[in-house]
Amino acid sequence: MAENGSRKNSFIVQAGILAAAGIISRLIGLLYRGPLHSVIGDLGLGYYQSAHNYYTIILLISSYSIPSAISKVIAQKLALREYRNAHRIFKCALWYVLAVGGAASLFLFFGAGLLNKLEVLSVQEASVLRTFAPTIFVYGIMGVLRGYFQAHGSMVQTSVSQILEQIANAVVSVGAACLLIEISLGTMEIPADEAGQVTRAARGAVGSAMGAGAGVLVALLFMVAVYLLNRETINKRIGGDKHVGTDSYKSIIRMIVMVVTPFILSTAVYNLSGTINNTVYTQWFPALRELDEVAVYTRWGAFSGQALTLSNIPIAFATAMASAMLPSIANLTASNDREGAREKIALAVKTIMLISIPCAVGLFALARPITGLLFSNTKETEDLVTKLLMALALSVVFYALSTLNSSILQGMGKVNTPIVNAGIALIVQTVTAVVLLSFTELDLYSIAIANTLYSAIMCALNQWTVRKTIGYRQEVMKTFLIPSLASICMGGAAWAVYESLLMLTSSPKISVVIAVLVAVVVYFAMLLLFRGITEEELRSFPKGYLLVRIAKRCRLMKYTADRQDLQ
Repeated sequence: MAENGSRKNSFIVQAGILAAAGIISRLIGLLYRGPLHSVIGDLGLGYYQSAHNYYTIILLISSYSIPSAISKVIAQKLALREYRNAHRIFKCALWYVLAVGGAASLFLFFGAGLLNKLEVLSVQEASVLRTFAPTIFVYGIMGVLRGYFQAHGSMVQTSVSQILEQIANAVVSVGAACLLIEISLGTMEIPADEAGQVTRAARGAVGSAMGAGAGVLVALLFMVAVYLLNRETINKRIGGDKHVGTDSYKSIIRMIVMVVTPFILSTAVYNLSGTINNTVYTQWFPALRELDEVAVYTRWGAFSGQALTLSNIPIAFATAMASAMLPSIANLTASNDREGAREKIALAVKTIMLISIPCAVGLFALARPITGLLFSNTKETEDLVTKLLMALALSVVFYALSTLNSSILQGMGKVNTPIVNAGIALIVQTVTAVVLLSFTELDLYSIAIANTLYSAIMCALNQWTVRKTIGYRQEVMKTFLIPSLASICMGGAAWAVYESLLMLTSSPKISVVIAVLVAVVVYFAMLLLFRGITEEELRSFPKGYLLVRIAKRCRLMKYTADRQDLQ
């Protein structure tokens, strides 16, 4: 029985693998942000993040949704054992991204100058944006390879490539930033004059953008190597395909366009929030209040480069779960197995909440020490980032659930619904941000509030649509209430441990690391004591059997001897 349940819920294991890689990648990203921040400062991060938002839009439109879209259409063919058609889709997808990615890269490179002339971007931001241009072309090819392996139910290749990508990104970003600053100014010292500070920050931001391209290139080379190693097996499966009839390349291209386009629009609108917030705060707001541009970009760098980056780390699990769920939901929908789809959705939502709720509480309770652990800030900047991170903590839960439900809707064929929902949320959050910036003194907190409101609206609309479409009702007590109660206990314990150790050791870094470890243990214990997770559910997690044995030995779970426990 346990084995069947484990096999049925294997998508959680795959999501766990992908999530682990995503979290490791983001942790690497955070660890290098500290040295990068010390090199280019908040101003450099402000230029980088501002240009990165526009780069993200073009990436979303051209390449970002490729893995999810391709994994869906290939998974449907693999479910029918149409291996020849599945591989044809793979080849057509490569031609598609070569054309679209190439055009997008050229558009971004030459469009940066146009945006500068229209005074949408500064000269510094435009130079960073041009550096991002080649990355889009490379990312599309890598995305097709990732989607191909995800369709086969394997997330390992994508996971390893993500880690390699982030390692290369970290090394090249810091190294290139230092090199370009040294070449431009002849020294790493911060100039006394404002013009010198702007030049230094801009050169450093360009170097950081070069790191993004280097990371994607390394990941692509890894994925190509994996594909070549598996080519013989792939060819054997194609040769043994006894399916009658082969889809024409014309029909496949048409299908790819029809499937990819809604994915692109949904993902683009879903992520457009950050770009609009960036434009409102760095372009419109300074003109409204006649603020100093350097000061505005410095504060924006603290918000987007630190607080927002930290709040996005826990969402990695939701993103991974969404990627793992998509092929599975597509297959169940195609076979009209509504009951199977409901079971998977309910389990996925519960799993997401078990992770995201304690993460949100942890970020709120330990906002200051976590910020201090990862970044070297002045007292004023640390206070700002701490309060912003606390303001963003709740959005972690909303973004996690809305991300998962967007993928579920796409898997069920409701590809346009997330676009509409994101559009509604985007209008509300933009109006909110403009009103708060215009009539209050909240400054960056206006953006944090608007960001949380956006995620909440998306969460509510997507959850309601999924419930209406598939006809399922999510269990509330063990999915939301018990994890929340366990998380509150965890947050209180973590804060108490941190403050106590800080008085004893006077070391914030040692205190916060121990407090985080204690928080994990307390949450796990409280979750089991409150009966928030069953043994079967715990077994479905990566290393679930080990967790069950630990729980039973600690008398947190009733012991029932079975063959799996004796292994």
